[in-house]
Amino acid sequence: MPALYVMIPVALLIVAIAIYIFFWAVDSGQYDDLDGPAHSILFDDQDPQHQAGIDEASGNTTSGKQPKDQAPPRV
Repeated sequence: MPALYVMIPVALLIVAIAIYIFFWAVDSGQYDDLDGPAHSILFDDQDPQHQAGIDEASGNTTSGKQPKDQAPPRV
């Protein structure tokens, strides 16, 4: 029984710390963009505008490469 007098306050302290850490993570923006990193892995790093994925979805089979006589798009 005397162990409960120690264990209950320690458990409440641990729960309070966990709640504090959770709210700190939410306030600091840890959960703002959950989908961005998951989708960014699907695109090439050399294509900053992710045109390869857009071209593939639209049926263009050039795989995002520009013909030699066409200027690259302006940013």
